[in-house]
Amino acid sequence: MTKAMILAAGQGTRVRPLTKGMPKPMVPILGKPVLEYLIEHLARHNVREIMINVAHHHWKIENYFGDGQRWGVEIGYSYEGVREHGEIVPKPLGSAGGMRHIQDFSGFFDETTLVICGDAIVDLDITAALAEHHAKKAMASVVTLEVPRDQVKNYGIVVADDDGKVRSFQEKPTPEEARSTLASTGIYIFEPAVL
Repeated sequence: MTKAMILAAGQGTRVRPLTKGMPKPMVPILGKPVLEYLIEHLARHNVREIMINVAHHHWKIENYFGDGQRWGVEIGYSYEGVREHGEIVPKPLGSAGGMRHIQDFSGFFDETTLVICGDAIVDLDITAALAEHHAKKAMASVVTLEVPRDQVKNYGIVVADDDGKVRSFQEKPTPEEARSTLASTGIYIFEPAVL
């Protein structure tokens, strides 16, 4: 069994004004929030336990998805923020900080966990990615996508050896500086020992 952590605590500042009154994962596409497509995709791949880390307008995500029963999954929430006057004031911890917070308070990461951004629509074969992760006996995997060399400047680039082990990252290198054309998709797979 695999669990998923969905990163949904950001403020979506780059797509304002769309996100002025809502979290970026709740921006509708064809009548449904982006996050709903992701949850449906996870459910199709039998990922049934989902933790969503939230901050900015967190109640909009919670009110819409509730406990996840409507999608055949169990959803829990982790809040990145501080309580002030009875309200949660967002204070994002970053991706790794959000994961650490969840582990410290809930022990959620007790089996293989997929970590994915909540504002992405993906068609990744999650089952195949998990199978490859397990076949390599990896502790952590970064899901990558081959991109044309002239587009590497738009991505975080993963430099891996012939066995697929990550050796380094390059953040948006020029095509001349790029040591690889493998772009990070922002999808990761972790074993409990990593956390």
